Amino acid sequence: MSQTVQTENKMGIMPIPKLLISMSLPMMISMLVQALYNIVDSMFVAKLCEEALTAVSLAFPIQTLMISVASGTGVGINALLSRNLGEKNFKGANRAARNGIFLGIISCIVFAVIGITCSHAFFSAQTSDPLIVKYGTQYMTIICVMSVGIFMQITFERLLQSTGKTIYNMITQGLGAIINIILDPILIFGLFGLPRLEVAGAAIATVIGQVIAVLLSFYFNIKKNREISINMRSFRPCKQTISAIYRVGVPSIIMQSIGSITTFGMNKILLMFSSTAATVYGVYFKLQSFIFMPVFGMNNGMIPIIAYNYGAGHKKRITDTIRMSILIAIGIMIIGLIIFQTIPGFLMKALFNASEHMLSIGEPALRIISLSFLFAGFCIVAGSVFQALGNGVYSLLVSAARQLFVILPVAFIFAKLFGLHMVWWAIPIAEIVSVILSALLLKRIYRIKVKPLEN
Repeated sequence: MSQTVQTENKMGIMPIPKLLISMSLPMMISMLVQALYNIVDSMFVAKLCEEALTAVSLAFPIQTLMISVASGTGVGINALLSRNLGEKNFKGANRAARNGIFLGIISCIVFAVIGITCSHAFFSAQTSDPLIVKYGTQYMTIICVMSVGIFMQITFERLLQSTGKTIYNMITQGLGAIINIILDPILIFGLFGLPRLEVAGAAIATVIGQVIAVLLSFYFNIKKNREISINMRSFRPCKQTISAIYRVGVPSIIMQSIGSITTFGMNKILLMFSSTAATVYGVYFKLQSFIFMPVFGMNNGMIPIIAYNYGAGHKKRITDTIRMSILIAIGIMIIGLIIFQTIPGFLMKALFNASEHMLSIGEPALRIISLSFLFAGFCIVAGSVFQALGNGVYSLLVSAARQLFVILPVAFIFAKLFGLHMVWWAIPIAEIVSVILSALLLKRIYRIKVKPLEN
């Protein structure tokens, strides 16, 4: 709708169960498609040679950093925009949307410069293998120079998400991932008369899928997202709005980036035993994405509901949303726990052609790590509640405590004292610490921000 037509958004009136499902289900499906893409993409690149897979793997921290910056900024945009809509502050909502687009463009430019100037040095600092350096430089340069795909896709999707139109995000994310999966073998191996581009083909397939998703997201925002205007004519950056976006977004950016540090540290610890142990850890992350991604998708639908109703002063709708989200997350995690406890070997062998040695390490590892699922669902939802209510620093505190101050130290101590089989216990232990901290902070933020609301 336009600024002059001020009707109540569905996030303020639709029954919470129906609203949460309608907002979250499309996001959960699109997240599952993304998880599928992650595995398929790795399988295609691995068919080239080990050096190609290594090059793409070494570029992962840069990709993670880009996603962290884009997603973290998107969380800030989402929370501010939804809160403004809840307050019926349509000018503020438009300002949040336009400044969010501006920040996405600036981020693209920064990473394009990084890609052009630093790609070769980044890989040369990690390895002396000329083939890995060649493949890696090609891959990183392409994904950074064309980072407009990842940044603007996430930005435009967050605008749709903020107004409750998540069905369009399912379409854009799903189409982008499917195009990527289709183009991967064609461009990597040179099918249908096209040149064989190898690792560069994988990067090009990725950015083509992202750019098509951007164009479609832009179209949906123009034609379907009537509650906000993204007309950039006469736009001027607003320092106050940018500050509000990053007040929530920066802790989220840091929190997501911490994951890269933890993965690097865990790999260093596991490599003390064997490269297979580190491979098992990587396989775990690929497999657990099928469990965690739907929960993240539900959170993406939950955040604007809470932010909107906080702005509108609807206490009961906030508490109902939190309660239902926690129940759904725990339910998904229990299903994941059952799968990881019963068929870990089958999953590893069917999807990654695991050797007997890898299975001997991986089966007990996956069973131990998956015990953390019992607590992870609650922690993930609590972290998103903090972000939706403008307290992203709480999420950062829990994430830093869990990953930097528990997982890595405990894993290192267990590795030195007890051996490989005990290292995996660091993750469930960290999750127990995380659930305690999350519960205390959730209780505090409820008392300070939600309880004083009138209804």
